Amino acid sequence: MLPDNMITTALELPGYRIVANLGVARGITVRSRSIVGNFLGGLQSLLGGNITIYTRLCEQARAETYAQMCEHAQALGANAVIAMRYDATEVMTGLTEVLCYGAAVRVEPVEH
Repeated sequence: MLPDNMITTALELPGYRIVANLGVARGITVRSRSIVGNFLGGLQSLLGGNITIYTRLCEQARAETYAQMCEHAQALGANAVIAMRYDATEVMTGLTEVLCYGAAVRVEPVEH
């Protein structure tokens, strides 16, 4: 997997110059909440505060799509990703698509 310091939400990577733009790298997953998760989430929502069961589900989905995006970027020949973003869309009730994407690029260190 690409090192975390070679992935950024910025449009450039400080200390490096872009030598090739290889296209969009992306990772995608569609997640559903289980009946048990909905029940426990409903109970937690009655108490207020952070709904931890949903937080864990979201974190797992983001981690999975991030790893997929990194793999796709490497398959394209990239050693970095710039302009990385997450997006989520409800496909239907209880099903959420999570997308992680960015520009797969090849970079070189800037020589001073």
